[in-house]
Amino acid sequence: MNRRLIVLTAALLGMAMNAWAETNSVKWETFNARALSLYRQGQYKQAADAAKKALKLAEQAGGLHHPTVALSMNNLALIQKAQGRYKQAEQLYVFSLMIGEESRGKEHPSVARTLNNLAALYDAQDLHAKAEPLHKRALAIKESKLGPDHLSVAQSLNNLATCYARQGRYAQAEPLQRRALMIRERALGPKHPVVAQSLTHLADLHRQKRQYEQAEPLYKRALAILENALGSDHPLVAESLTGLARLYRSTGREATATALEERIATIGDKNS
Repeated sequence: MNRRLIVLTAALLGMAMNAWAETNSVKWETFNARALSLYRQGQYKQAADAAKKALKLAEQAGGLHHPTVALSMNNLALIQKAQGRYKQAEQLYVFSLMIGEESRGKEHPSVARTLNNLAALYDAQDLHAKAEPLHKRALAIKESKLGPDHLSVAQSLNNLATCYARQGRYAQAEPLQRRALMIRERALGPKHPVVAQSLTHLADLHRQKRQYEQAEPLYKRALAILENALGSDHPLVAESLTGLARLYRSTGREATATALEERIATIGDKNS
């Protein structure tokens, strides 16, 4: 009789724990979605509060080493970075990376995501020597697990190229940007806004190398794609216009540069 009672009690306890975990999972999804939504809206304080609640729920439901905890830490770190709290963001990314490697393995695509985010944090602080190996490792994981022509690979190529460019290593950056552009054109078509971003980044490289004749048509092609796809007042349009205006300044076309700068300011006002 006692044995049956023990078995029944254990079964009921297991059911209760499963129900509790399921409830926490639903709550986690709610707080996590809210945190990301607020982050995209620029409401960082409220986003951080929601992200902290999501992290606590993840820890309660799965333990400190669960993949959901790693994801929650990653998302909270993203918000902390946006608030300029780099030290706190770094600690969260490092813990997230450790948990992700332990729970899913060092070659899992989710690990590459955290590597990318930690590298971006270092890049934002001009700590490119710390960022570079992380970018390279993220790229290697994605190429191995997702294939060399995956769009996520193109993003890592762009990130590593940008890291090189910020150090003045333009010769190393250019082939990476060209490969990223090729992948995106093949996957998305030649008139997609993401393709335009690659064109702008490649144009920036040529401008920084004073290769103005190569840079100008790339800026203009990017600008035409973005205006057609997103409208003339989109912030990404302003990004391409900024590079083109700098090119005109560098080549002595002051009046044309001024006209573009005025348009950039108007776009900024409309999106503020």
